[in-house]
Amino acid sequence: MRSGTPSPGTRLQLQRYGGMETRTKMVHLREDILWSVERGGSPLVGTAIHDGHLLRKDLADLMALTPEERLREEDPFTAMTIGDLVNRVVVHRSRFEMDLNRPREGAVYLRPEQAWGLDLWDTQPTPDMVESVLRQHDGYYAMLLEFLRGIEREHGRFVLLDVHSYNHRRDGALAAPTVQEAAPDINIGTSSMDRAYWAPVVDAFMACLREQPFPGRRLDVRENVAFAGKGEQTRFIHEHFPKTGCAIAVEFKKIFMDEWTGEPDLEAIAALRAAIRGTLPVLEVALADMPDRRP
Repeated sequence: MRSGTPSPGTRLQLQRYGGMETRTKMVHLREDILWSVERGGSPLVGTAIHDGHLLRKDLADLMALTPEERLREEDPFTAMTIGDLVNRVVVHRSRFEMDLNRPREGAVYLRPEQAWGLDLWDTQPTPDMVESVLRQHDGYYAMLLEFLRGIEREHGRFVLLDVHSYNHRRDGALAAPTVQEAAPDINIGTSSMDRAYWAPVVDAFMACLREQPFPGRRLDVRENVAFAGKGEQTRFIHEHFPKTGCAIAVEFKKIFMDEWTGEPDLEAIAALRAAIRGTLPVLEVALADMPDRRP
């Protein structure tokens, strides 16, 4: 592993004071923690499966990437945007250890073409190391299935916001960003769902997001532009809950941070969290108003 490793279990979290997210604190995570799950009495779920930065030491010792290079492709601070949902799943492992949004066979990046052309490894991990990580992938989806079955039993239906982020300055810190036409502030991915069936929920969610304030402007919210929502988690949910689970892939453009330095824009993060919070009553009403055509 190259030098310059930050404390791997340190995470920045917004704190609320008087109803406003105005301060931060550093939270230290155990280095062996996989994910955190919180369960409440709501049919709405938020996940941040690429938020994590933790990396197993045996893999870190073999990796060619610096922590800063890993961070650029991770989704830091996305867990903060779902802080107002009472049902939350936050993954603390780096996607460079296991990518839960890819099928099992591709969940461990071994070749540059699997990971944005990056030179990943000084020494390739052994097959036993890879299989050990893939068991974590198996464990996550077994946990998620039971977690969502419990919410389905209690509420009949649920909405899951599968929150991610994406880079828009890939040509360099000083280069022009991706043009706005191709890079909405929030990209909504819906390709794995029955879009016509879930239209009342998805359409209401997008319309509400467009009305949420953001510093200096309104948010540009569009569907299947930068991404189409083809990740493994939404696919898995719609396979197992086709008429009872609406999994919406929510991709925030990294307008809330400097994607090259990793520096967060706390005002923007708080605004995106507030935007998600503002949609929750709308989602609950839209879900309750769905026609009862379940099998």
